[in-house]
This record gives sequence, C-alpha cells and structure tokens, in this order.
Amino acid sequence: MAKKDTINVQGTKIILLSHQKEDYISLTDMAKYKNSEIPATVISHWLSTNFSINYMGLWERMNNPDFNLTGFREVKMLSTETGFALSPNIVTTEQISHTYAEEADLLNVALFGKTAKEWRDENPNDKGNMRDYATLEQLVVLSNMESINALLIRQELPQHERLIQLNNVAITQMRSLVESKKMKLLK
Repeated sequence: MAKKDTINVQGTKIILLSHQKEDYISLTDMAKYKNSEIPATVISHWLSTNFSINYMGLWERMNNPDFNLTGFREVKMLSTETGFALSPNIVTTEQISHTYAEEADLLNVALFGKTAKEWRDENPNDKGNMRDYATLEQLVVLSNMESINALLIRQELPQHERLIQLNNVAITQMRSLVESKKMKLLK
C-alpha cells in the first residue's frame, strides 16, 4: 500500500508518495507553483529540454533491461536536429511585469526567454547576438511575431498583454514547425 504525504513549498502543496520503498513527488503539483492555471504545459516544457532527454535515457539504461539504446540515440539526434529544447517556455510573471525598452527584447523574451543582454551575459565568448545562433524555425517564427506585434501595437494592446500573446504564438508555431520537420524525417 502506498503512503501519501504532502509538503508545503512556498505556499504550494506538493504530494509525496512512497511505494515499495521508493519515493515519488508530484510533478503536477510542482508545476502548479510555476503556472497554476496550466501545469501540463509547464511539464511539457520540462520534458522538452535536452537535459530531460539525457536524464530519461540514463534512467532507462539503469532500470530497463530491454532499453533500445540505438533507438534512443536516434531520438536524441532527432531532438537536437528538430529542437525539442527550442520550444519556447511560458513567460514568467516577472517577465510579464517587466517593461522592455525595445520591441526587439519583447520579441526575444517571447521566443527565446531572455533579452539580448541576458544572452550576452550568459554567452560572453560568442560573437554576434542570439539571433545569429537561431535555427531556421526560430527565425521564421520571429518574422511572423514581428508582423503580429505590429498589429497588436496598432490595436494599442499594453506591452505585457502583447508579450503573453506573442509567447503563445511562439510556442504554437515552434511546435508546429518542429512536428512538421519530425514527420518529414520519419517518412
């Protein structure tokens, strides 16, 4: 029989479950802390990072005697080529409340999750800017977002509302482009 407990982390109740001497923590409850309205979206972003893919591969190798390492390598290569980790994250409350001096930074945050300065600070040895390192899919989405942002500005939508809408566009379009590329690779 599983034993169920809860802990409170910064005002969020998280379920802990113990079963056959193994402990489990609710990812859904953890995701509610980040975005209480759409925890499934937060979890999908967590699972889309290359770190998560590597972790799942390691876990499978350790716990699954029938693990298909060759198939996993193909999935890992596909994830790198198609940019699982390139899917934008949902903007945070802090990012939404920030006022961006330039529209380019608003678009960068919506798509890449950071301003140009934040990217430069994280990548001091890289020449150019984050857009120079963008994938073709990201550049296509960025171009679309620029047009949409112009329309939203004409509609006099406040910057924080534009950021939310542009981020939703970025997530939707990147997923669509990545899925389309994956489908072509599978054929």
